[in-house]
Amino acid sequence: MLSLNNLKSTSKKRKRIGRGGDKGGTSGKGHKGQIARSGSPGELKAWFEGGQMNITRRLPKRGFNNRFKKDFRIVNLQDIEERFSSGDTVNTQSLIEKNLIKTGGKFFVKILGTGKLTKKLTVCADKLSKSAVEQIEKAGGKVELVREA
Repeated sequence: MLSLNNLKSTSKKRKRIGRGGDKGGTSGKGHKGQIARSGSPGELKAWFEGGQMNITRRLPKRGFNNRFKKDFRIVNLQDIEERFSSGDTVNTQSLIEKNLIKTGGKFFVKILGTGKLTKKLTVCADKLSKSAVEQIEKAGGKVELVREA
């Protein structure tokens, strides 16, 4: 007769792993260790070195990175003379288009007075040397500072 006190379980009893005993030395959690312990996340971080002093602390610290350094892209007047025609405006965008400076990150543009300038140009830059300003104005051009660097 079928009644509540003599019902058979339809599910198999689960084997509890990691308890040791006579089921073998490993008992389902590998050969023990940190990952087999309770509270372990199950996987160690990639930089974990088993408790020894990590490599970032073992290696000596060298050098210095200045957070306040200003990155200047240098352009000479002789390059501007070759690539621009009279009446053009020389600014950061036009220098990038003519492949005189490379993009990437925050940078300032500085114009140096190396070479001769004969064309009348409007030069917009962050910084200019004194000789560059003299040559641009001597050629009939105009100098504009974009932002003080």
